[in-house]
Amino acid sequence: MKIKKKGVIVAHHGVAVDILFESGERQMVQVKKRSGHVVGDDVVVSDKLLTRLPRRTELCRRDSRGSIRIVGANLDVLGVVVAPLPRPPFGYIDQAIVTARGAALIPVLVINKCDLEGSEILVAELTATYTGIMDIFVMSAVTGEGLAALELFLGQEFRSFFVGITGVGKSSLLNAICPTLDLRVGELYEAGSRGCNTTTVSTLHALPGGGELVDTPGFNEFGLVDISPEDLAGYFPGFESAMAGRCRFRDCRHRTEPECAVAKLVMSGKIAKERYTTYLEILDQLEAGEARFKSRR
Repeated sequence: MKIKKKGVIVAHHGVAVDILFESGERQMVQVKKRSGHVVGDDVVVSDKLLTRLPRRTELCRRDSRGSIRIVGANLDVLGVVVAPLPRPPFGYIDQAIVTARGAALIPVLVINKCDLEGSEILVAELTATYTGIMDIFVMSAVTGEGLAALELFLGQEFRSFFVGITGVGKSSLLNAICPTLDLRVGELYEAGSRGCNTTTVSTLHALPGGGELVDTPGFNEFGLVDISPEDLAGYFPGFESAMAGRCRFRDCRHRTEPECAVAKLVMSGKIAKERYTTYLEILDQLEAGEARFKSRR
């Protein structure tokens, strides 16, 4: 009789996955290179045969080549980690929030490196934009400032997935929350202030105060997956009040359509023009991606 053991994938090494079983035992199991398994997957192992159980949630992104990547499963929270240096690219935060909402995850914003000189400029900018939309944690992984509030939030038995461009300090942040991990961290390249990617494998860690956190390589792009232009407006941060109303047309893309609820709020100042401009630029990118996909077909 074959023994079946249930566990969760806590690390993915390309051709093998590390599984933590309910008994506390860990085992490395070989998988095909493009098996589709990801960190967070619940699995059953029987005689080295791996069976993936249905996912509760999954997080996807589109890379710079246009390929779709599933990067995590059975998640609750998407933490978007940013820093004054290197600053997030245009639209990165908004696309991450849209992705989180589309995947039924709770988005939160983590502003790291608040100990750096001039960091108050970024903090003021982002808090003005996102306060009331999602929880914001201003902190420093180096000094520990603001860490307690983040630990308290993560300790609500959430499984959290942190994303951010290379160099914003995700591994330093995880080291601060869970010092026994001693993850390798890197320095910023001075030329262009680009980060050095020190995390090469996604790993799932249990946190001392409760909850779990996935450490991942830096994502310098966060292309939207399975988000229609109509979905974009519904999930876009800052458009919540507009979505409570109604546009004249059900498929309104909030450009020049008559009786558009978004346009009315922009005109009245209830939606900042900068937010509307950002939405339009992301919409342009989304529509361009749709056109490329149709041309390939």
